[in-house]
Amino acid sequence: MINYLHDKKQEMIDLLETIVNTDSNSYDKEGVDQVGALLKEKFEDIGMYVKVHRQTEQGNHLEIKAERESQPKILIIAHMDTVFPKGEAKKRPFSVIGDKAYGPGVNDEKASHVQVLYAMKALKESGSPAVNNVHIIFNSDEEIGSISSKSLIEEAAVGKDYSLVVECGRPNDGVVTERKGVGHFTVNVTGKGAHSGVEPEIGISAIEELAYKVIKLQQLNDYEQGLTVNVGLIKGGTSVNTVPPHAEAEIDVRIKNEDQAMNVTNSIHQIAGEETVKGTRTELTGAIDRPPMERTEESKKLFNMIKETGKELGFTIHEVSTGGGSDAAFTAAKGIPTIDGIGPIGEFSHSETEEYTDLNSLVDRTILLAKIIERLSM
Repeated sequence: MINYLHDKKQEMIDLLETIVNTDSNSYDKEGVDQVGALLKEKFEDIGMYVKVHRQTEQGNHLEIKAERESQPKILIIAHMDTVFPKGEAKKRPFSVIGDKAYGPGVNDEKASHVQVLYAMKALKESGSPAVNNVHIIFNSDEEIGSISSKSLIEEAAVGKDYSLVVECGRPNDGVVTERKGVGHFTVNVTGKGAHSGVEPEIGISAIEELAYKVIKLQQLNDYEQGLTVNVGLIKGGTSVNTVPPHAEAEIDVRIKNEDQAMNVTNSIHQIAGEETVKGTRTELTGAIDRPPMERTEESKKLFNMIKETGKELGFTIHEVSTGGGSDAAFTAAKGIPTIDGIGPIGEFSHSETEEYTDLNSLVDRTILLAKIIERLSM
């Protein structure tokens, strides 16, 4: 298996180039479906069953097993969408400098598409029955909250013993054992417009009311406990000489556990419900839409097994906690031992110039994934 994958390195890089040079923004259905069609063809070429879950707005999702009616115990999750707009691949196509590959989405997470495919190819080539124990989901909307794929992932998670999520690996052989949950809220304040020079006294400033709320929202931050509340966007008013009749703020929330999720949600609702500027009206929408991936005793055991497997291959696997969200949250919330960051190693995801994947890790992490699948299938 190891020699097979080392021999296939250039073939893997060539496929990665093709995928990176195909735009697949979350809202670019045509582009995502091009990536999906290529992956479907590649998996079917090695005899695997691929079901296409068709979508009307975002790209289609893929569900892959060795056989249609099989009941695998390992779930692998990858996403095909990126944050980059259509045309970005033409603007800065795939390139290799030294041992690093660059291009839009190369690290988040197109290298992982190649990894999962070639891990299955390696298991097939070696005659390992472990290939029958894998259920793969390639979804199209992770970067925008897995709007339509969340239910597919949760359905696929039923009956699973393990979940491996192939977001990019961290430098120095890191994998992710803990992620923050993510929430998005919008505060809309309505006041009353008036000419600010002629009759300001009859106006009711929505911006003034929102300003009071923004200060209170920012005071909810508790960095030591891993809670962050960021009012990242605000807008309001109609002109500089008009008392603003409307104002809006968008809030990003990151939480470390379910207790924080409940408490901060209650606090945001309380702040939204307070009226400091008399006569204003406030509407709050949003929620914690991606639960935290909490480190558990069972996930710790899974990590230790991965660490031991890595040691046998000459890797020093260590665990990392991160504030970014991923689909790992959905399986972890179902009580399934989940490890994320199993993908090839890279850095600077979403960067327009610096995002890269270490091409040596493209092979190394594929070997690791195949070996993990084998060990979990014993």
